[in-house]
Formats: sequence, structure tokens, C-alpha cells
Amino acid sequence: MKKESKEEMQGKEFPLEVYSKSRIRLNRLIAQSGLASRRKADELIASGVVKVNGKVVTKLGTVVSLDDLVTVNGKPIKLLQRYDYILVNKPKDVICTVKDEKGRKTIVDLVNVRNKVYPVGRLDRNTTGVILLTNDGELANRLMHPKYQIIRVYNVGLDKPLKPEHAKEISQGVEIDGIKYGKCELLIDFKDPKKVQVALTEGKNHEIKNIFEHFGYEVKKLNRKVFGNLTTRGMKRGEWRRLTKKEIHDLKRLVGLL
Repeated sequence: MKKESKEEMQGKEFPLEVYSKSRIRLNRLIAQSGLASRRKADELIASGVVKVNGKVVTKLGTVVSLDDLVTVNGKPIKLLQRYDYILVNKPKDVICTVKDEKGRKTIVDLVNVRNKVYPVGRLDRNTTGVILLTNDGELANRLMHPKYQIIRVYNVGLDKPLKPEHAKEISQGVEIDGIKYGKCELLIDFKDPKKVQVALTEGKNHEIKNIFEHFGYEVKKLNRKVFGNLTTRGMKRGEWRRLTKKEIHDLKRLVGLL
């Protein structure tokens, strides 16, 4: 069998056996495969679905060799040669999942990259704007963790003008059906009080819509213009691009990875 040259090997994903011998923590190996964050990898290990050379390993902190065969739920994992960081200006009627049971267009259908990537969080089907796709599980996990207070800025279009007293209540944080929504910053367009800009750091499911509906408003338009240090400035709806080195560096710095 012909041995591939370094040039032929570039850009491919390889099983573990092609890597030279070295030692690495099992959870880190799983995270670097793009399958899950380190924290999620620890959960997988503890649940008994991870095997090393055919034997179940449940001890956290286990160190393995890159020559070992590691499987998760019976499937061998592969190390990625590179992480991908993709910024998408999400259009309407696109689902923020990898696959959709109803056959609707998903966010990953919009991009063309070699490695599998996953959306960091979700935007509703009719919400537009900034969405990050990546296979960097550790970064994705931290970006979604409330501990890191990642800023999210939305442009909101309401069905009627927002009353100042409601804006004040919303900004101070509200509790709706037992769910607490934290403080946020609101900026009302005084030329058109139906247009509101909201800056928050939690990112709970349907947070914007739930808050405004609680006060009797219908959200007609919702666009996320900022996520962390990322914006879609200069990008048309449906366009995507890779993050710059500076954007990746700044994003990792926000969550303590640098």
C-alpha cells in the first residue's frame, strides 16, 4: 500500500492510528474531535458510553495515547486537523439545527466547509442575523454558558409603540411563569417607538418574544446584530464567511480560553 505524502495528507481527517504516539486526557481528545465540549465529554465518560480499545472507561481524568482506539456510543472518533469558525447572516425560514425532520432548510445548508460544524445556540425560524457555526466544542460551550455574560444585541420591531414604563420594567429584569429574565439595556427609536434595540447577556429560549408578549406586544421582526464581538456588518442575508484570526482570538479571550 502506497504511503501518502505530507502534501496528500493535508486537509483530511484521519483515524487516531495515523498520529504519532503521545498522551492526552480522554475528555480533551473527545473535545478536540469536535464531538463535544470537555464538560460534555466528562458526562459521556461518566455515563459509560466511551470505550478505549474496547473497554469501557468511566474514570474522569483518564489519559490515553493517540494510538488508542477510542469510541463513543460505538463509533470511533477522529481528530480534526483544524477547527472551523463560520459566521452566518441568517435569513428567515432557516432552522438552526444540523438536520430538520420536516426537510426544511437548515443553517448548515447555507455553508460549504469540509468539516462538520454546529450552530452555537439557536435563533428562531423567523429571527435573522448573527449565528456562529463551529466544531470547537469547548468554545461553543463557554459562549453559551451564562457565567461568561456574552453580549447579544437585537433590533426588535413591535406591533405598537413601546411605552416608557414598560421599557423601564423590562430593563430591570422580569419574572414570567416562574422564569427569571435578567436586566438588559433598551434603546427606543423616538422617531418610531415600535423599533427597539435590546442588549442582554442571557440568551434564554424565546427570551425577547416572551418578555414583550408578557407586556402585550407582538414581536413582528427580530434581528440579532451582535453576538460577543461578532457582527454581520457588510454581509447580506444568507451570506457566510470564516472568522478572521483576530475575531477568533477576541472571541476566545471573552470566555477565558486565552
